[in-house]
Amino acid sequence: MVKRTGPQTLELQELIRDLKILGNKEKINLWKRIASDLEKSTRIRRKANIYKIDKCTRNGETAIIPGKVLSMGELTKKITVAAYQFSENAEEKINAVGKAITIKQLMKENPKGNKVRIIG
Repeated sequence: MVKRTGPQTLELQELIRDLKILGNKEKINLWKRIASDLEKSTRIRRKANIYKIDKCTRNGETAIIPGKVLSMGELTKKITVAAYQFSENAEEKINAVGKAITIKQLMKENPKGNKVRIIG
């Protein structure tokens, strides 16, 4: 049986460490949950299409996807979408209506995790 080693990219390891530190410091379980989701293998990590994000959020909210955002569908609401990765087309579609940011940027803008919804 193969031994599980966790994420191999240094950028992702650093993000997971920062999420855990912020979660423990602020006592917010949202960041700990995102860190544990990002620790999963690439095949298991969450993926979400734009139509699903649009369906599951309200206007003015922030959606966080601990994985990759894919480009199927259209965004009709002005929302902020934070994710580990975006496909090229997805990022363009989101920025046309709302705002696409990284999880690290969301941690700086909203360390308390207010009005953030996990999608995926």
